[in-house]
Amino acid sequence: MSRTAAVAAIEAAASRNVPGVTNATNDMNEFGIYQERRRQALWGLLGDLPWQYRSAPPKVIRTEDHGEYTLTRLVLDLNGVEPVPALLLIPKRLRHPAPGLLFIHWHAGMYDLGKEQLIRGTSVQPAYAPVCAELGLVTLAIDSWCFGERKRDANGHRGEEDAFKLMLWRGQVLWGMMMFDEFRALSYLASRPEVDSSKLGAFGMSMGSSKAWWLAALDPRVRLTADVCCLTDYESLIAAHGLSGHGVYYFVPSLLKQFDTFQVNELIVPRPHLSVNGRKDPLTPPRGVEQIREKLLPLYRKYGHERDCRIELFDCAHEETPAMRKLIIDWMRRYLAGPEMRS
Repeated sequence: MSRTAAVAAIEAAASRNVPGVTNATNDMNEFGIYQERRRQALWGLLGDLPWQYRSAPPKVIRTEDHGEYTLTRLVLDLNGVEPVPALLLIPKRLRHPAPGLLFIHWHAGMYDLGKEQLIRGTSVQPAYAPVCAELGLVTLAIDSWCFGERKRDANGHRGEEDAFKLMLWRGQVLWGMMMFDEFRALSYLASRPEVDSSKLGAFGMSMGSSKAWWLAALDPRVRLTADVCCLTDYESLIAAHGLSGHGVYYFVPSLLKQFDTFQVNELIVPRPHLSVNGRKDPLTPPRGVEQIREKLLPLYRKYGHERDCRIELFDCAHEETPAMRKLIIDWMRRYLAGPEMRS
């Protein structure tokens, strides 16, 4: 499938899955056309992607019993270049069909962690597996390029830089290949018999945060976007001398010629979007967070509901606080889990 055909397919899915789209006003239709054109432009910045590749069925490695959920270790065939190890969490407390969540791991220089963050957590973000189980979310997490079982060198940083450089030579972009894998992973999640494909969420912290809101911008199938500690205006990040805080994966050639952070995020409107960030976090200069909020809220008021967009700053650094987690869980309950799981 070509990029244009793929975008057309997900736009068609969006018209079926986003409440209110089929009865939209002419103004909303015009905005949707604008979003589709810009979405194709955003995909176009991501290098040569393997759209024509047809994935083989996944391979099941083993299934583990974790009490409140089962965990299946899989190897997915997403890109035709290298296999993609994955975790599939299926709650034992499950209604059919169930909502699906794509859990996207962070970077933090923790090249060995990858997808295991879902079940192990980190010092600044406790594991989300128990939360997903309690909410009844069928959850998928993959190892990103250069992480976990896809780590390319004993020195993870060197492996990441080598991958970035080699891809540039080949006309590819590391961030583009990362987003392509998440896109294909979401397709696999949506195809699972347990999953309601109209209720899909994307969630992550740090690198996972950026991936979550980029994926939602690129793919209207994402019903709920929830991101932690990595949303700010690019120019504010530059002004704060914050580029060194991000790995090389973060940088897309010519991005700023066509998009700023708001212009990526406006492609999510009117779908629900929660973003929580730290006021003391060097990766999220506060004024940059506020600028995104000031620009997005009017669009939600115009094309949907202001209550469906919440962008907050907390008095913390690069970490998820208990107050952040409470808010995230509230949003997952409201927009994905449904009334049956709200007790």
